Amino acid sequence: MKIVVLDGYALNPGDNPWGAVAELGDLVVHDRTVPGEVVGRAADAEIILTNKTPLDGPLLARLPCLQFVSVLATGYNIVDVVAARGRGIVVSNVPEYATDSVAQHVFAMVLHFVQRCQRLDQLIRDGEWLRRGDFCFWDAPLTELAGKQMGIVGFGRIGRRVGRLAHAFGMSVAAVDVARHDAPGYKPFSWQSLEAIFSESDVVTLHCPQTASTAQLVNRQLLSRMKRTALLINASRGGLVNELDLADALNRGEIAGAAVDVLSAEPASLDHPLLRARNCLVTPHVAWATVEARRRLMAVTAHNIAAFLRGHPENVVN
Repeated sequence: MKIVVLDGYALNPGDNPWGAVAELGDLVVHDRTVPGEVVGRAADAEIILTNKTPLDGPLLARLPCLQFVSVLATGYNIVDVVAARGRGIVVSNVPEYATDSVAQHVFAMVLHFVQRCQRLDQLIRDGEWLRRGDFCFWDAPLTELAGKQMGIVGFGRIGRRVGRLAHAFGMSVAAVDVARHDAPGYKPFSWQSLEAIFSESDVVTLHCPQTASTAQLVNRQLLSRMKRTALLINASRGGLVNELDLADALNRGEIAGAAVDVLSAEPASLDHPLLRARNCLVTPHVAWATVEARRRLMAVTAHNIAAFLRGHPENVVN
């Protein structure tokens, strides 16, 4: 079978070989593919691998040989799974491969604000330590996480892992989720409403999927509930946040800071409001991208293809 990778660069920029996938068929890898190039590159492919190249219903209709789509991610909103099912095309994703990596990135963002290491390093290099003349200095208060509340919106695998890290730092954990599964074994933990999470938490972190009901979830109304000392973290999906409202809240000093790994449009233009906002840290959608996570993603992708070829597909989302 012919296997076409539409956008493989992020998964393998050179340190994560395609060998396990190549053993399963006639593999063709493209680093990047724009929608207008898909048919020309994959019209004769039985299997397509895609990360961010969208496959909507009309496009799927122009791929007559296609039998299986393996999404190189956990989120699969870039594929019209209903249209795929209607055409007998199986779609699989890769769940859970980046749980530890994303949780780690969330805390890298939190620590950026509470310990200010990068800021202090730059001040030293600018000569501030010598000008002050003391054995230590800081230009803004440093903050302990112990005793603070971490509010988690979406308490699935990643949300739960973030909660465990927060607990290890001595934080209390509050969560909101549409499906309240078993509470974790540590305390203090509480289920709270979305409004209470935003009102009472010192850090609010988003880990819910982007759906019709969660798009623009974080807006002026919710942001106005937050403490002036609170932080907002988004390493989930950019569309969860009204970015203009967030930029306005930051610029008015209504919250202390925000860190986002995802934006509504990627890559971000240089005039994006969050790139100009006060106390806003932006990273380029890399929370998932540790080498360990990418290798797990590659291994599970190969497993998904092999399972499909055996007639027993796994991790099916349609």
